[in-house]
Amino acid sequence: MSTTKIPVEDRRYMSELHFDHELWVNQLRFFEQELRIFRNRLSEVSIQNTKSEVRAEVEHFQNQFIREKEVIDTLIHDINRHEAVLVQFAKDHPIASDHAYFENHNGLEDRMMMFGKIWFDLKKEFLDFLRKRM
Repeated sequence: MSTTKIPVEDRRYMSELHFDHELWVNQLRFFEQELRIFRNRLSEVSIQNTKSEVRAEVEHFQNQFIREKEVIDTLIHDINRHEAVLVQFAKDHPIASDHAYFENHNGLEDRMMMFGKIWFDLKKEFLDFLRKRM
């Protein structure tokens, strides 16, 4: 991680990055809870509807939920890894860490924004499916 020659628009203090990390992990944990609720609801729909059309939709959502859980796990891992880099820098440079600029998340912010968009689109699609099938 470089602390020099970072363009102004990409500069962040460690405390700002840490705040973002905490916020994102909490959001992702919330999405995991929603995912558990969605899976339970999907199971109810599956039990009540045995038509092949409904089965195909259920399978679609099962696959989507598996994929989104994988993405959540990967994001949490990558956030924790970035946080560990910051912690190590703070240990190695206890005084400088409060005043040093860091690169803005190495792409994590964009990935979180993209995940949020995909998650909310999936959530809308799933809730529409439930309204139609319940």
